[in-house]
Amino acid sequence: MPNMKYPKLFEAGKIGRMPVKNRIVMPPMATNFAGPSGEPTERLIRYYAQRAKGGAGLIIVENVQVKYPEGKNVACQLRLDQDKYIPGYQELAEAVHAYQARIFIQIHHAGRQYHDIEGAEGVAPSGIPCGFLQQPVRALRSEEILDLIERFSETALRAKKAGMDGVEFHGAHGYLINEFMSPHTNQRMDEWGGTFERRMRFPLKIIERTREKVGPDFPLSFRFSADEFVEGGITLEDSKKIARMLENSGIDVLHVSAAIYESMQRILEPMRFEEGWRSYLAAEIKKSVHIPVITVGQIRSPEVAEQILRDGKADFVALGRTLIADPDWPEKARLGRTAEIRKCISCNIGCIGGHVFNDLYMRCTVNPVVGHERLEGWVNLIPAKKKKSVMVAGGGPGGMEAARVAALRGHSVALYEKENELGGQVRIAVKGPGKDKLGFIPAYYSHALKAAGVKVNLNTEVTEDLIEASKPDVLIIATGARPLVPDITGIDNPDKVSGSWDVLSGAVRVPGNKVVVAGGGLVGCETALYLAGQGKAVTIIEMTAELACDMEPITRFDFLTELLPQAGIEAMVKLVISEITDSGVVVLDRWGNKSLVEADNVVMALGACPVDTLAKSARAYAPEIYTVGDCCRPRKIINATFEGASIARLI
Repeated sequence: MPNMKYPKLFEAGKIGRMPVKNRIVMPPMATNFAGPSGEPTERLIRYYAQRAKGGAGLIIVENVQVKYPEGKNVACQLRLDQDKYIPGYQELAEAVHAYQARIFIQIHHAGRQYHDIEGAEGVAPSGIPCGFLQQPVRALRSEEILDLIERFSETALRAKKAGMDGVEFHGAHGYLINEFMSPHTNQRMDEWGGTFERRMRFPLKIIERTREKVGPDFPLSFRFSADEFVEGGITLEDSKKIARMLENSGIDVLHVSAAIYESMQRILEPMRFEEGWRSYLAAEIKKSVHIPVITVGQIRSPEVAEQILRDGKADFVALGRTLIADPDWPEKARLGRTAEIRKCISCNIGCIGGHVFNDLYMRCTVNPVVGHERLEGWVNLIPAKKKKSVMVAGGGPGGMEAARVAALRGHSVALYEKENELGGQVRIAVKGPGKDKLGFIPAYYSHALKAAGVKVNLNTEVTEDLIEASKPDVLIIATGARPLVPDITGIDNPDKVSGSWDVLSGAVRVPGNKVVVAGGGLVGCETALYLAGQGKAVTIIEMTAELACDMEPITRFDFLTELLPQAGIEAMVKLVISEITDSGVVVLDRWGNKSLVEADNVVMALGACPVDTLAKSARAYAPEIYTVGDCCRPRKIINATFEGASIARLI
C-alpha cells in the first residue's frame, strides 16, 4: 500500500536495471569502523545492518581504498585492493540484504587529501597541496595513472564478486578523481590535463575499464561536486557537461554533491545551512541527463525530502548524517510517526569533524547508540531485573536521555527541571545565529519522555528536602553548569557588564554601539556574531593565540573564513583583561604592557563551571547516586547524552 503522506519518498525506484524499494539513499560517510588492516568489522557490519533494518532503500558504503596506503584519507578506512578482503564484504552485503535493502560500495583514492599517519606519500594530478590540509604532494607519473585505472576496475570487480549490488566512484569532494577533473587541481599539459576533455580522461577510462570487467548490467554510480565553490574550480555549468559525458560513458546514476576540502563547510555543512540547500545543483544536473540523480545535503525532515522529489529536483534523496542520528528515520516516516524521529543537528562533533578526522570512532551527539550497535543492550534495551524509582535532577540533554532510557527499561522515572521548559543550556544556545537546529533536541525529548512514561516536573528544583521526601532508589544528577565569573576589577558593574548566556537568551539587551566580548571560545564567538547581527561594532578579546579552538573543526573553518569577516568583527588575541572601566577594558599583553580597548559595554564569555552543589551534598539521601554531563565538568552535549544513556543502562 503506498504511503499517503510521503508518496514520492516511498515510491519504488530503479537504477539501471536494479529496482530499489524506495527513494531513500544512505550516502557513504567515513566511520573509522574498519579494522586496522582495512577489513570490515562486526562493529561496521552491525552499523550498516541497523540502517538497512530502519528502511533505507540503498546503502552506499563509505570510501573503500583502491590502493593502500597512499589512497587513504582516514585512520581506519576500508580496503578492497586485494582478494583476501572479499569475504568480509560478502558478510556485509548479506547483512544488508537481509532487510531487502540494496548495497553499493564507494571506491576511492584520497589523492592530495590523504591521511599521513602511516607516512604515506601524497599523489595528485599536479603537485599542488590542499589549502585546507597543507600536506606535501607530488604529481603522478603516466604509468602510475594507468595502474590506478586498473586498480579502480579491479576493486569494482571484487565488489561484484562479494555480492554488492553496485559500486560508486568517488569523484567528489576534492579526492583523486575530482582532482583530475578540476582545473583548480589539475594543471597538467599532457594527455591527462590541459583541456576539459583531457581532464575528463581519467574518470572516463576508469568507467570504461570497469565496464569491461563487471559487464553491462552491474550498476555504476558516480559522485561528483557540481560546484567546487573555489576560485578556478568546477562550476555548475561545467558539471552539466560532465554529467552528459558520464551518462554517455555508461554511468547509471549521478550522485550530485558539492565542494572540496578548501570549501569544506559546503561538504559537511554546519548548522546554519538550510535543509536541502544543495538540491538546486541536482535539479540543474537532472535537466541535462536521462539517468537518475541523487541529491544530498542537510535533508533532515521527511517533508523536505518529499518536496524535493515532488518538485522533480532529484530521483533519490541521500540522508547522510540524518541516518546516523536515527537509523529508523525511513520507517518512522513511512508509518507517519515523524514526532519520534531523532533529527541530526548538523553539529559534526560526533561524526566527521570532531571524531573521524581526529582518528576516533564515529559517534553521534544525539544518538549515543552509534558505534555500539553490536553491544548487548544498546540497540535493544534489556528490561530491568528490578524496577526502581528513579529521580533525575535536571532537564538538559543528559538528564533527558537518562530519564528516557531508564523509563523504557521499566523503571519509574520522575524528571525535575527548575526552569519552565526542558533543554538546559540548549534553550540558550538555540538563540545563537544559525543555531535553530538545536531546537530539534528538546522537541524530540518532549515527545519521547511522554511516550516512555516519564513524569516531568517543571519549575521544580531538586533539593535535599525533596530527595528525602521522595526517597528514590536512584538519583541521577544532571544539573549542568553556570557561567564562570572571574575576579576582574569592575566586573560587578551591571550597567557595563553582561553575561553571554543572558545576552543570548534575551534576558539582557546590550546597550551602546561598541561592545567587547571577553573570551574567544565557541560561546564568545557566537555571542559576537549575535551582537554584530544587531549592528554593533564588536571586538573579541582572547587570551590565547587563536579564536574558537573549542569549536568543531568544520564549524570553526566556516566561522573564521566566512562568518567572522562578513560580520566585520575585530579579534584581538594574546591579551588578558585586567580591569573593566567606564571607558572600556584594560588589557595586558604577554610582556605586561597595558592598553585600553574602548567599549560601551562588555559581555563576558570566559567559560563555565559545574553546578555541583547537589552532587556534593546529596550522598546520604539515595542508595544509588550518579552524575552526568556538565555538573561533572563542562563539556559538550555529546558527553552528556552518552553518560545519560550509559548510566540508564546500568541501573
